[in-house]
Amino acid sequence: MGPWSRVRVAKCQMLVTCFFILLLGLSVATMVTLTHFGAHFAVIHRASLEKNPYQAVHQWAFPAGLSLVGLLTLGAVLSAAGTVREAQGLMAGGFLCFSLAFCAQVQLVFWRLHSPTQVEDAMLDTYDLIYEQAMKGTSHVGRQELAAIQDTFLCCGKRSPFSRLGSTEADLCQGQEAAREDCLQGIRSFLRIHQQVASSLTSIGLALTVSALLLSSFLWFAIRSGCSLDRKGKYTLAPRSPGQKSGCAQRVPC
Repeated sequence: MGPWSRVRVAKCQMLVTCFFILLLGLSVATMVTLTHFGAHFAVIHRASLEKNPYQAVHQWAFPAGLSLVGLLTLGAVLSAAGTVREAQGLMAGGFLCFSLAFCAQVQLVFWRLHSPTQVEDAMLDTYDLIYEQAMKGTSHVGRQELAAIQDTFLCCGKRSPFSRLGSTEADLCQGQEAAREDCLQGIRSFLRIHQQVASSLTSIGLALTVSALLLSSFLWFAIRSGCSLDRKGKYTLAPRSPGQKSGCAQRVPC
């Protein structure tokens, strides 16, 4: 396979990679939006507590996710345009965006490895505070918020052998609600599914980003060296041979 053929294959791969990165960005944007505005997360975030353990996690996750979506989308658009127009500047811009997106995803992986239960602990701590506040009867709003959480997660109470709240806790789940699962287990189950989806998107994102970095760097050097689909080589005039009226153009491969 000659240099021109390799460049042509790399261009096709770059365009396909950019398309999948755009789809990835759309998926990440959907997940970030659901995480911020979805009922399961919002009902915990809106809890009227003096100190909500989940509030800090909820506030930084949305802008961080949107920043990653912006980098992926901008990198894909710049790289695709640079591939079609054979523009070094656009290709370099795409490479920079993919580099920043790669660093952000690596940082996310390290954070997940270092603090795998931070989000889960924050949500469970918030639920514990709302639960104790409602069971002690210190606030009518607390009982409404507890009921909203239980209706959202389709759970009821928390079954703990160390509970010291007495009969009030036993009266919380009656009738059909008694058949629901423990809210602590319900929250864990929901977050487990959410984290599995996030891990899958992160793995796919790292693979696509690395591929885009390699392809964009290769195409940048190819464009810089003059190899392209439109210019298959450099043409020079050969010396005129006897019997010819003018020189003929000969192609020199790039």
